[in-house]
Amino acid sequence: MNPVPLDAAVIDVGSNSVRLVLYRIEGRSIWTVYNEKVLAGLGRDIGQTGRLAPDGVAQAMAALKRFRAVIEAANPEEIFTAATAAVRDAADGQDFVERVQAETGLSLRILSGAEEARYAALGVLAGAPDSRGLVGDLGGASLELTPIGPDGAGPGVTLPLGPFAFGPFPEHNPDILRKAVDERLAGFGNLRTDTFHAVGGAWRNLALIHMHMAGYPLRVVHQYEIRRTEALEACRFVAGQSRRSLETVEGVSKKRAETLPHAAVVLERLIQALDIQKVELSAYGVREGLLFEALDASTAPLDPLVEGCAALSARTGADAALGPMLEAWLAPVFNALAPVMDGRDGVLRAAACRLADLGARLHPDHRADLVFEQVLRAPVAGQNHAERAFLSVAAFARHTSASTIPEAATIARLLPDDARRRARALGAAIRLGCDLTARTPALLVNTRLRLEGDRLLLTTDPQRSDLLLGDQTSRRAGTLASLLNVKLRVGGDGA
Repeated sequence: MNPVPLDAAVIDVGSNSVRLVLYRIEGRSIWTVYNEKVLAGLGRDIGQTGRLAPDGVAQAMAALKRFRAVIEAANPEEIFTAATAAVRDAADGQDFVERVQAETGLSLRILSGAEEARYAALGVLAGAPDSRGLVGDLGGASLELTPIGPDGAGPGVTLPLGPFAFGPFPEHNPDILRKAVDERLAGFGNLRTDTFHAVGGAWRNLALIHMHMAGYPLRVVHQYEIRRTEALEACRFVAGQSRRSLETVEGVSKKRAETLPHAAVVLERLIQALDIQKVELSAYGVREGLLFEALDASTAPLDPLVEGCAALSARTGADAALGPMLEAWLAPVFNALAPVMDGRDGVLRAAACRLADLGARLHPDHRADLVFEQVLRAPVAGQNHAERAFLSVAAFARHTSASTIPEAATIARLLPDDARRRARALGAAIRLGCDLTARTPALLVNTRLRLEGDRLLLTTDPQRSDLLLGDQTSRRAGTLASLLNVKLRVGGDGA
């Protein structure tokens, strides 16, 4: 049974941005429906006056009044609010909260530093449950650092490392800033980690710049990985740029360009101080952490990739039983093969099976290409970029036996040859199962697919042997056998 969707709104009042995000929650899947932000710069004066910036307050109040009107029209079942470092630390922060309540009716929850760190870490885990290492959430005024591991999020710390927590520095002199950042990082060497999960708009923009520098073909920030040497090079490059030059980069706004060199210096010094070997970007953070915490105990442990793929297909009217049935039907074949996706083969197979009917309502002449594009760039959490490529190839092969895949250069960069061939085999197997039984789970249980040595066996109950007749069935099974480099045997059980 598909979960009943729930609509939620999150208002996030940060030191730099004030944001409203409307979400649709479908079980373990979190979908962004609408996202609006204002770079108000509430915390711009914190480092000098200890108070909220007056022009920032004016912009924030205007935004919050508009957000209130949007929420009233959208009428979500749940509303979450969060105010972070600027409001928490400013001498007039409580006055601001009271004004918001009086003028908009919105009750802002001021997160403590520990709470902000914890929710950022929960957000990362909501988007990538197997994440390990250290989460860093850089806002306008503070940086939250939280270790994550098999037991979830550990105790976090808040450091005054956001751009607004510093006094003015000489323009274009990152060396002075580096020294100041190092002083504030002193004593936190116990947080050393191999993998750093970067959260926050400034670091997402930094990742986009790195993608451009590296000629990276897939502009999807979530779970984008940058190795240590390249990350240091990108940080030093951005730290040395003027605001005007950064404004010319596609996707970087004027206000974001002001703080981007600072964010680059902070990340550079973190990499050096904590011996970070890999930076992984997360598009999930505090807002998603709030939503993740609110999930019930039976839903939260589910895999976001599998559940997200199931939710995508549900919108086409697909039979919810088809995906799990295909997964079980294919298991005897693919469990017998050596893994090619770092132990994630089973999860990816489950996800691909739930995408089996994603193209059901698309034009048959374009179905394979359209499904490939959607799967490669779908906002489904819980997958790295190689896994996106794997699923998109499997989804393509589910609808066509063509050997030439779209965006071949992109896929080749993301996915090794053996994984590409396995993805094509998986798609061909799903296609066989769907065409063999006309996408009817009740018929699928009467057939069996298995590997025995160098033979692929497709069998059925004696009374269902007519299912195996027909040229299309033979061609589908032949394609799969060819991709698996085995011989095909079709017949009743015992054949």
